[in-house]
Amino acid sequence: MTTHDAATKAGPPAAVGMRSSRAALLTVTCLGQFMVLLDSTIVGAALPDMQQRLHTQLTGLQWIVDAYVLLVAMLLLSGGVFADRFGRRRVFLAGVVVFTLASALCSAASSIGWLIIGRVLQGIGAAALSPASLALLSAAHPVAQERVKAIGLWAGFSGIGLAAGPLAGGVLVDAFGWPAIFLVNVPIGVVLLLVALRVLDESRNPAAPAIDVPGTVLSVLGVGALTYGLIEGGSRGWTSPVILGSFAAAVVILAAFVAVEARRPAPMLPPRLFRQRLFTVSNTAMVVVGFALMGSSFFFSQFFVYVQGSTILGAGLKTLPATLAMVVVSPYAGRLAARYGFRIVVTAGLALAGLGLLALGLVHADTGYGNVWWRLAVVGIGFALTMSPLTGAAIQAVSPQEGGLASGISSTTRQIGAVLGVAVLGAIVRTRESAGASFEAGLTSAFLAAGAVTLVGAAVTGLWLVKPSR
Repeated sequence: MTTHDAATKAGPPAAVGMRSSRAALLTVTCLGQFMVLLDSTIVGAALPDMQQRLHTQLTGLQWIVDAYVLLVAMLLLSGGVFADRFGRRRVFLAGVVVFTLASALCSAASSIGWLIIGRVLQGIGAAALSPASLALLSAAHPVAQERVKAIGLWAGFSGIGLAAGPLAGGVLVDAFGWPAIFLVNVPIGVVLLLVALRVLDESRNPAAPAIDVPGTVLSVLGVGALTYGLIEGGSRGWTSPVILGSFAAAVVILAAFVAVEARRPAPMLPPRLFRQRLFTVSNTAMVVVGFALMGSSFFFSQFFVYVQGSTILGAGLKTLPATLAMVVVSPYAGRLAARYGFRIVVTAGLALAGLGLLALGLVHADTGYGNVWWRLAVVGIGFALTMSPLTGAAIQAVSPQEGGLASGISSTTRQIGAVLGVAVLGAIVRTRESAGASFEAGLTSAFLAAGAVTLVGAAVTGLWLVKPSR
């Protein structure tokens, strides 16, 4: 019996218990998502310390970030299906356990290899935890208005993790070193697990589709091969047999993925959805957002530490304008899109973010912070204006029954963009350095490239949706 069923049968006294149960469930799911989002931004502040203590190059730092993001991107949709089929509570708890143990492994890693393994396991845990938390929340609020309010609170509270990441990372690394950013997840995870065992009721969807094992495996291998070629190409040589082979393997595997998905009765990524122009353009724009936002933020702390000579704590504080702007502006983005239209708000947001990134490309070692922070804020505001409307557009483009799938695909495309952003912009920096340029010049090129890609995305989005979608 679900919490909702029990409350309905018990009458008014049970309604109080139902509200308290929902409050506890909201707290648990928010804390789980907070932990996942905190980990996505806290690592950036620790990258300079990781590079020094683990004696790794830029390639190693890219793998530390992309090993996590790649697994989240490729397993996110499967995690939602697993939760629906095998129980949302069960999958949520499994995700918490895996994420917590993986965090402990990361904090104890003595080499870059063990750290990357820990990050892979963290990604698997996050890919189970995140969609299960949202599914639990949705199942506990059958009334649409209450569900929307609960999801809004879930997104808003857990989004604090994004803003807290750079500051928390800077404080922890400055005081204890980079292992502390992972160790902090352990007590949070233990408390979360103990509370979740007491307050969560099981729920599942008996009509959930079968798990697309071939699609999941092919997507991980295909995007993984592409990522390997992009990250390792700068150090191994772009024409080396290993790199050319990884690109060739990526093309073949991804082509096989498309072919398999077109023939499966319940594919993880239904090709028919992309026949809807609004769905296609929203997900294309989301790839651009992930690419430019994650790819550029990968270098924020490194710029302040290695180019401007800041401390790690100082760098964490200096990157706050971007994340704070996103947290403040994001709640209003959906309202603006409803008032002025998806095309106008998203195009303006991408253009603003692109101009902000181009402005960051003009910053140098002697540029005062008073002339830097507003550029970061512009980037944050621009991307904040795009993400919520893009997800809303993807959901609007499909039937109500497929809203959850559309939301999951939107998150997946953003994560795929993030994987490629870290890989490609990192490759630009390494290529410039191998040609004799300074690290500062490499960063300038990366920010300019991210800005250019974002402006192209703005132009394509604006032109593609001149006519209303049919």
